[in-house]
Amino acid sequence: MILFERINLIASEDPLRPALCDSQQTINYRDLLLRVQDLAEKLNHQKISRLALFLDNGLNWAITDLACVFAGIVIIPIPVFFSVQQQNWILESSGADALIGPEREGWLSTPLFDMPLQRREPAWVPALPEHTAKITYTSGTTGQPKGVCLSIEHMMQVCLSLTERVAIANVQQHLTFLPLSTLLENMTGLYVPLMMGACSRIPTLAEVGFAGSNQFSYQIMAQAIMRWRPQSLVLVPELLRLLVMLCSSNSELATSLRFVAVGGGKVAKDLVLNAQRLGLPVFEGYGLSECGSVVALNASDCNVPGSVGKPLSHCHIRFADDGEIIVSGSSMLGYLSETSQVSEIATGDLGYLDEQGFLHISGRKKNIQITAFGRNFSPEWVEAEAQLYPAISRLVIFGDGLTANVALIQPTIGYENVLAEQVTQLNTNLPDYAKVHHYFVAQLSIENGLLTNNGRPKRQRIFEQYQSQIHQLITGGIL
Repeated sequence: MILFERINLIASEDPLRPALCDSQQTINYRDLLLRVQDLAEKLNHQKISRLALFLDNGLNWAITDLACVFAGIVIIPIPVFFSVQQQNWILESSGADALIGPEREGWLSTPLFDMPLQRREPAWVPALPEHTAKITYTSGTTGQPKGVCLSIEHMMQVCLSLTERVAIANVQQHLTFLPLSTLLENMTGLYVPLMMGACSRIPTLAEVGFAGSNQFSYQIMAQAIMRWRPQSLVLVPELLRLLVMLCSSNSELATSLRFVAVGGGKVAKDLVLNAQRLGLPVFEGYGLSECGSVVALNASDCNVPGSVGKPLSHCHIRFADDGEIIVSGSSMLGYLSETSQVSEIATGDLGYLDEQGFLHISGRKKNIQITAFGRNFSPEWVEAEAQLYPAISRLVIFGDGLTANVALIQPTIGYENVLAEQVTQLNTNLPDYAKVHHYFVAQLSIENGLLTNNGRPKRQRIFEQYQSQIHQLITGGIL
């Protein structure tokens, strides 16, 4: 396998080169290879078939994941931000017979490992597509998460294409900001740096600013960047918005960075341009778990702000008659417990390729809003534009079938007194049919069930909960 061929080569030629580190220790390439091989041997000795991994970011997470890949054991990352119900669903639906993570009722601990290994005979073991190496669970907007089955060959194909695309940045130090249990950071924060011979710095999530599933400290974010001096980051749009705010008042934060990828949601073109004007090398990308994470990505020598970049070398893009993006050449093996073969992925996203071959995302197919006056707009477009305004922490807009658009806004703490002014500023850059005509303040979180576990709005649920307030605003009623 190319990943371990690369690790083994560096371990032979430059054994003391740093490979992974956290707040307490650094592991060089030679010791990393030895630790991975040792853990793989112990896991195989236990005759483990499917291992669920439920740990915070750190060296133990990384080494366990690599050991399972090395040993041929199916690895099942459990996102730390999933609810207890969703965690239980993963453990039951996946057929996991081993768990590394906090003690859990019904699981038996073994003293064999330094890490907390637990065993259980699964009540049900669903069949897996041949060559499944990892089951990654999507957040989804309704129902239980779906298990996406991926092969080593597919994941390595994605990683090779990514190393080609970002090679010009010559990254030697990556800092993980997102949970490694998300496929995006697993690939770009662990596999890709090791394939490039770089060092991945993996502090706990709290050490980079996360406090729970929906709370984030921009002060700790700034401290982490100053402490670790990373050359690359992978961020979601909200974290990019905070980084731009921080760099506006402290340009020193940007000096070590060579490549900042942003994805996981629509990003305003002006936010990317503002970041670049501040010296931040920000490049938007696009992908989904069913395609092994990244499908397209901009880079310094191949960049069109407002696009998500050119498709990676192994990906092929076509479009359905309605503009939906169809991806082939980078497909999952299939969903867990589904037997159908997958040759291409219908993404649910609308988009187009420009004359230079850059992919542009217009919005989600099912989210297009058609106003009562017959005008169409994508809510993701308006919500992305709102990222430019510090007072707006989150905005979700509704206009489908309505005579006016209504937005729910979660203001940024400390900026409430300028919210109205910044909504007015937002509207100056929008056509009338897409403006925020009315709005009210609301709390949107994973805990109250209005956001998915990766922070995307559950639009139908939000609309159902606030339908009366929305119609009252349109008809002149008083909240």
